[in-house]
Amino acid sequence: MDQTRSPHLMKPEDFLQQLHPTPTQKCTIGCPILDRLLNGGIPCNSITELVAESGCGKTQISLQLLLSAQLPTSLGGLSGSSLYLFSESPFPIRRLVQLSSAFPTLNNPLEKILTHPLHSAHHLFDVLSELDSLLLSGEFSSDPPIKLLVIDSIAALFRYEFENNARDLKQRSGLFFRISSKLKEQARRFGLAVVVINQVVDVVDSSDGLRIGNWTYLYSSERKVCAALGLSWANCVNTRLFLTRHEERIGQEVIGDDHCVRTQTRRFIRVAFAPHLPDSYCEFVISREKVFGLER
Repeated sequence: MDQTRSPHLMKPEDFLQQLHPTPTQKCTIGCPILDRLLNGGIPCNSITELVAESGCGKTQISLQLLLSAQLPTSLGGLSGSSLYLFSESPFPIRRLVQLSSAFPTLNNPLEKILTHPLHSAHHLFDVLSELDSLLLSGEFSSDPPIKLLVIDSIAALFRYEFENNARDLKQRSGLFFRISSKLKEQARRFGLAVVVINQVVDVVDSSDGLRIGNWTYLYSSERKVCAALGLSWANCVNTRLFLTRHEERIGQEVIGDDHCVRTQTRRFIRVAFAPHLPDSYCEFVISREKVFGLER
C-alpha cells in the first residue's frame, strides 16, 4: 500500500489552525465606547460601510480614523498611513487639523495621510488598479505603509454616471462587483481596513421593502430612509453601519413676542449587518476636538 501522503490531505496542525484562526486586526475609532460597539474597531481584510444622510457624522468618523490608524497597535491603531479618496467637496483639511489635537502623541500626523480626488466610478476603479500595482511593488511613497483606505463617497460617484434603465443598471451592477472585488482583494493582500461612505434615499413605500440585514429601513431627521445603491451594492460590503440623527425638543423660550423652541441634535450609530457583530447601537457626539460615544 502506498503510504505517500496526498497533497490534498490536511495535517492535524492545519485542522487546528482552522478551528482557531488568527484574530482579525482592527483599527480603533478613537473612543472605547464606540470600539466596544464594534468589538474592537473597524476590521482589516474587509469592507466596512458607513451609511447616513448629510450631517450625521460619517465624514467626521472617517477623519478620526485617519488619525487613529496611525496609533501603535498596542493602542488599537494600525501603525500605518491612510489614503483618503474623495468625490464631493474639497478635502476637509481644517476639520482634520481640529481633530488631530485629540491625538497629541502623533508626530506630524498630516504627513501620513494621502488624499486623491475622484471624478467617476470608472475613475475609482482605475485608481484602485494603479494602487494595487504600487502597493505590490512597494513603490508607493508612504512611510509607514498604507493600512487604511477611505472612499468618500461611493454613492456620489454613481449618481450621475448611470441612467435608470435596464442597460445602465446592469452595467452599474457589474461595476459594483469589479470595484468591491478589487477592494476585498487589496484588503486581504495588504491587511487594509477599507471604509466606504454611502448616502441614503427616502423610502416611499416600505410595505414590500426588501430586508437587508437587521433593518429594511431606519428613521433619520424624521424621514424613513435606506442605503443608496440598492441590493446589488449591499451584497458587496461585509459590514454596514447606519448613522442617524434626530432633533429632540428640550424646551422653549420667549424672545419678544415669539416663542422659540429649543432643540438638540442626537446622533446614533447602529449595526445594520455584520458577520461578527450583533444588532446593537450607540449614541455618539461630535465635539470640536473629537467624536465619542455615550454610555447607555
